[in-house]
Amino acid sequence: MAEIAGKLREVFVEALDLDGDTDVENLKYRDIEAWDSVGHMALVAAIEDEFDVQFDTDQVIDMSSFKVAVDMVKDLQAAND
Repeated sequence: MAEIAGKLREVFVEALDLDGDTDVENLKYRDIEAWDSVGHMALVAAIEDEFDVQFDTDQVIDMSSFKVAVDMVKDLQAAND
């Protein structure tokens, strides 16, 4: 899980154009201006590309924080194994 969180942190920083010292681990949807609805869709696409997973509509809607995203990616990768 630490590997997923590390990669996901990089995706968040890049997709949302964050400073490297941003506390991504505690970030929640709409906490910052960059994570609005448009930023959310860019983030979802970047996560799907990085981890070769696909979120369903409910998962996209439910992705409300970094921690939730980590759990979702972990679950999707386990389902694909």
